[in-house]
Amino acid sequence: MIHKPWLAQYDPGVPEHLEYPKVPLIHFLDEGARLCPERVCLRFEGLSYTYAQITELVERVVQGLLRLGIHPGERVGIFLPNCPEFLIAYFAIQKAGGTVVATNPLYTPPEIIHQANDAGIKTIFTSAKLYERIKIAQAQTGIKRVIVSGSREVQPGDIKFDDLTSGLEHLAENITLPEVSSEAVALMQYTGGTTGIAKAAVALHRNLVANVLQFKAWMTTLEEEEEVFLLALPVYHIYGMVCGMLLGLRLRATLVMIPDPRDITNLISTIEAQRVTFFPAAPTLYNAINNHPDVAAGKVDLTTIKACISGSAALMEQTKEKFESLTGGRIVEGYGLSEAPTATHCNPVRGENRLGSIGLPLPDVEARIISLTDGISELQPGETGELVIRSPQVMRGYHQMPGETAIALRNGWLYTGDIARMDTEGYFYIVDRKKDLIKPGGMEVWPREVEEVIAMHPKVSEVAVAGIPDEYRGETVKAWVVLKSGETMEGSEIQAWCRERLAPFKVPTQVELRDQFPKTAVGKILKRKLLTE
Repeated sequence: MIHKPWLAQYDPGVPEHLEYPKVPLIHFLDEGARLCPERVCLRFEGLSYTYAQITELVERVVQGLLRLGIHPGERVGIFLPNCPEFLIAYFAIQKAGGTVVATNPLYTPPEIIHQANDAGIKTIFTSAKLYERIKIAQAQTGIKRVIVSGSREVQPGDIKFDDLTSGLEHLAENITLPEVSSEAVALMQYTGGTTGIAKAAVALHRNLVANVLQFKAWMTTLEEEEEVFLLALPVYHIYGMVCGMLLGLRLRATLVMIPDPRDITNLISTIEAQRVTFFPAAPTLYNAINNHPDVAAGKVDLTTIKACISGSAALMEQTKEKFESLTGGRIVEGYGLSEAPTATHCNPVRGENRLGSIGLPLPDVEARIISLTDGISELQPGETGELVIRSPQVMRGYHQMPGETAIALRNGWLYTGDIARMDTEGYFYIVDRKKDLIKPGGMEVWPREVEEVIAMHPKVSEVAVAGIPDEYRGETVKAWVVLKSGETMEGSEIQAWCRERLAPFKVPTQVELRDQFPKTAVGKILKRKLLTE
């Protein structure tokens, strides 16, 4: 039996085990329409939709999809940013028995072609602004029809989103809805795109239901039918989808969708105007809010925020402390991955948040640290190895990739590829990605350790560290640094700072100062792009 020292650190009221109903995801939305039909479910750019209205729109799109011949198990694409049509299409596809394939709307035609062909997409939802990109890709895919929201003309064979539902008021009598099992595939979520060819993690309805209920139990300060969720994270990304959209619907919260989180002025004014209470995001977004001139001048009231989950990258102490002082709320750092959609660990909302820790395993999550040498032996607290997980939210496997699946899933355990350690009380700490280890002259350097030291420099806003080829050492440490607004310095100052705090072989031999970093949609720095630029 696995030792679980983390249970003693749980907040009062958080159980070790949960009961998971055998229901599809649409159950959460249907319950909202049944229990609070007139409560606002979604706000977007001045528009508001109640739970009853959203449910009706979903029903109408389901009828339209079934009339088009969508069949159980069919993969249907969504190529949309945060907008009401995303949520409506997401649940309509699943209620029609289909599987959602959510594709990053920043993708280029070649990236669209890869995912559409790998998943076997025949129907895809998109917007008027993104329509041309889909059409460029379409000829090299199996996409037969494109459903387009927004105002524009579409080509023959394609369908306007509004037309999909026209004249469907009385179709319930002659269109039979399929029964959707909790064991059906709900989602194919592509992952690994920043480090190689993307592969689709296959999630069942029960996987996603489990993770939503785990997080509902964990977030003890959030109350049903009381919260306002800010969906600044893209909901096509597994983090925004589960910790934002799905958790919000289970709590019957009001979801406030932000189409462009890079517009920080609009973001902070939305938090104030909508009286946001819960705000999951990446550290870069909290940092940007901290440094916004209106926030610094005290012109914005952010004190309605009760809780935030920080994920996708390491949360620096300075960012956490400043944001909490501005809001009075709590940022809790967590950890997750598309293969266990989405979260497996989180710091307590009321209890101790340990600096640098991803927190404790959620209810029903078993976690171990395994030897990097043999991949089997369980290590002791304080020792560093690979984090492996066994829990009800772990994926079924990778789509059409049995070899990759066999590497990731072994004897019921998910091998995450993340290097971590656990302390004696059950708090876990990510050291780095296994593949990101830098070996200058045979020594071992974890990029995150160097990043944390550089981030403490008072002039530094953001930092990334990676290994680059070196004739003498084989590999050497390089740092890319973005300075705070108005600050200036040379790379040598960073190196001097590091020499006082790190062993010589960990000090960057190269420092590149930049105005900004390339990032993913959730704010994760794209190190691969830095390395190729």
